[in-house]
Amino acid sequence: MKAFVFPGQGAQFVGMGKELYDTNETAREMFEKANEILGFRITDIMFNGTDEDLKQTKVTQPAIFLHSVILAKTMGEEFNPDMVAGHSLGEFSALVAAGALTFEDGLRLVAARAMAMQKACELKPSTMAAVLALPDEKVEEVCQGIDGVVVCANYNCPGQIVISGEIEAIDAACEQLLAAGAKRALKLKVGGAFHSPCMEPARAELAEAIEHTEVSTPICPVYQNVDALPHTDPAEIKANLVAQLTAPVRWTQTVKNMIADGATEFVELGPGKVLQGLVAKIDRAMTVSGRQ
Repeated sequence: MKAFVFPGQGAQFVGMGKELYDTNETAREMFEKANEILGFRITDIMFNGTDEDLKQTKVTQPAIFLHSVILAKTMGEEFNPDMVAGHSLGEFSALVAAGALTFEDGLRLVAARAMAMQKACELKPSTMAAVLALPDEKVEEVCQGIDGVVVCANYNCPGQIVISGEIEAIDAACEQLLAAGAKRALKLKVGGAFHSPCMEPARAELAEAIEHTEVSTPICPVYQNVDALPHTDPAEIKANLVAQLTAPVRWTQTVKNMIADGATEFVELGPGKVLQGLVAKIDRAMTVSGRQ
């Protein structure tokens, strides 16, 4: 069985999507439609901007979403998923590719999500850190013992977790995690504490936008970040999308569940190869490939 997976923030690069735009009429129309919906030419930044321009959350998230979704759309019958999943932002790409959201609605939600997250970041200084070579349970235990907000935000693969929260709490946690035997506990260059309680203002704002958006039954199960389980019910999909902003991304569990349900091949659609690497670390027996 074939699983298609969609990357999240951090996979972007200057020039992403340009070949698609130049060589495919459908892709060009979709990119131009996106420029219109967003009210600025995101294609100029994606194809020819600077790394700094591309790193702004309001640009990064729609850019990765567009690259992924347009790739899926231009594959035609080659896009034949038995199941789909996306990492954080990538969940929106997965939902559009699987027909649960329209392209236009998906893009509007992603743009609203990016702006809401940006605002939440500005309200309170916060950050994230990558922790390597400790069991999940140990990382959770250390976080629970720290004063202030610090939680496990991304379960990326065994031995790789990202923690998220208030700056002082993250600093204290990193110190304790290194003392507990972590190979690295390194603060990331991100705007704020994604997938933590610090994103509550963004969650409340996005909930309203999601509530007013129509979600259809997808063509295949969508494994969602919040519980790592397959969903096809529109009401459940909506509720999980809202919860996603303040809840962890359970990527390790998602991939394991997809494999348990029969996945033998994973195809990553979008910029970079991050998810291909994570899937390979979760289960070496999987066939992994990607398109960008």
